[in-house]
Amino acid sequence: MATKSLASCIFCKIIKGEIPSLKLIETNLSYSFLDIGPIAKGHALIIPKYHAEKMHEVPDEYLADILPIGKKIATALGCEEYNILQNNGPLAHQVVKHAHFHVIPKPNAEQGLIIGWPTQKIDMDELKKLQEELQSKL
Repeated sequence: MATKSLASCIFCKIIKGEIPSLKLIETNLSYSFLDIGPIAKGHALIIPKYHAEKMHEVPDEYLADILPIGKKIATALGCEEYNILQNNGPLAHQVVKHAHFHVIPKPNAEQGLIIGWPTQKIDMDELKKLQEELQSKL
C-alpha cells in the first residue's frame, strides 16, 4: 500500500507523531483523533495516511477504511444523532488541505453542525440531461 506524506502538512505531522494528538483509532491506512476545536463534545477527525487534498484524490482502499472507523467512534460516543462531514476545497469550507472526515455529535439544536440546505428549482429535462451526461462518464 502506497503512503504519501507532505512535510508541511499539519495532519501528516500528526500521523507521524511530530504534533501531539488525542488519538482514538489508528490502522495501517487511517488515523483518528479528537478535534481540539470541537463544535460538540466528542467531535473527532479521521484522516487517511495518504496525503491528498481532496477526497477524489485518495486511493479507494484508504476511503474504505474510514467509514468503519467513523461508525466505531459514533457508537462509542453513544450518539443518537450525528453528522459525518467531509469538505473539498476552500469554497466547500475545507481549511486543512489534507482530505479528512469529521464525526460530529448532534446532541441538541444548539450544538454540533448547523447548516442550511438552500435547494434550487431545476427543470426536469435539464436534470435528465445531466443524468445522461454523468452516466456516460461513470
